[in-house]
Amino acid sequence: PVPAKRMATMEPSAARMAVERINTLPRPEALAAFKQCCGCVKYAEAMVEARPFTSKMAMVIASDKIWKTCARAEILEAFLAHPKIGDKGAAAHGGKWASGEQAGMDVASDTTTSAMTKGNADYEAKMGFRYIVCATGKTAEEMLKLLQARLSNAPEVELAAGAAEQNKITHLRLEKLVVEQAKL
Repeated sequence: PVPAKRMATMEPSAARMAVERINTLPRPEALAAFKQCCGCVKYAEAMVEARPFTSKMAMVIASDKIWKTCARAEILEAFLAHPKIGDKGAAAHGGKWASGEQAGMDVASDTTTSAMTKGNADYEAKMGFRYIVCATGKTAEEMLKLLQARLSNAPEVELAAGAAEQNKITHLRLEKLVVEQAKL
C-alpha cells in the first residue's frame, strides 16, 4: 500500500517540483535513483523509461505495474540488494536508506540479535533466498516474530510474501526519493 499519510505531508507544489526533477534527471542518475528504491535492474530501467510522471501517485502506480511484471530471478535480484535483517553493515550493503529502515535492530537485545541471525540462516536454508520484511517502524522483536511465523511457509508462498514486502519498501523509498529531490 502507498504510505498515504507520509505522502500527504509534503506541500503539493514541492512534490510537483520534486517529481519534475526526477523526470529530468539524466538517465544514469535516474537509473541509480530508482535502483536505490528497488535493487532490480529491470525495475529501475523500466521506471526510467516510464517517465515523465505527472505526480507522485502516478510514479507509485507505474512502480506497482512494473514490479508486477518482474519474474522470480528479478525479484530475487531485488532481495539481494538488501542487507540481512540485523546486519551491522546495513548501510554499506543496502544503500543509504537501509540502516535507518532497520533501526529497530539497533536496540535489540543480544538474545534477539542471536535469534535473528539464526532465523536468517534457517530461512535462507529452507527458502533459498533472503528474508525480506518492510522493517520501517518495526521493533526487532516484531521482525523476529514475523520471520519465525513465515519459516513454516513453502518457498513459493514466501517468494510472494517477500515480493509484497519489497513493494512496501519500494513505496517508502520512492517517497524518500521525492523528499530528497524536493530539498534540492
